[in-house]
Amino acid sequence: MPELIAKTALDGRRRVLGGVELAEVDPGPVTSVAVYPGCAAIVAAALLPLGLAMPAPNRMQTAGPGRIVWTGRDQAFVIGLAVPGLQGAAVTDQSGGWACIAVSGPAATEVLARLIPLDLRVAAFGVGTAVRAPLNHMNAVLMRVGEAGFEIMVFRSMARTAWHELETAAQAVAARAGR
Repeated sequence: MPELIAKTALDGRRRVLGGVELAEVDPGPVTSVAVYPGCAAIVAAALLPLGLAMPAPNRMQTAGPGRIVWTGRDQAFVIGLAVPGLQGAAVTDQSGGWACIAVSGPAATEVLARLIPLDLRVAAFGVGTAVRAPLNHMNAVLMRVGEAGFEIMVFRSMARTAWHELETAAQAVAARAGR
């Protein structure tokens, strides 16, 4: 019987272009939590031992190696932590279905502004903000993880396309700046 080797969608790809670094991030376990109607208190009590709480819309919070990211009304992704069975919510493992790309550096906002139709300046999109938004034509979860750092999650099947779009935008920004 052949032995299978788990690989990330982009096989650890990393590239620096001008003032931006693109790097695949292995987020670890990704678990979707969708709270059943009327069960918010039960889910809140179950998340408490992990140091997490359901995030407000367009927000995320970090606790140790993990984070919880808002993904819709009464829905969130728990990233980087194994989630024990939660009563009061539909819990599904999404780990194999998503790829994550970090975009960081002084030109990160400028690169993403070419692909995402949002005001990504730190004054409007501060650290800890997380939204579902299109990355050009792809559905994505965008998180600001630092003053000059973002993480973008896309469906695994779109990882190479997302990389190409980000790389092309970074090349254009670098060329315009003469880097």
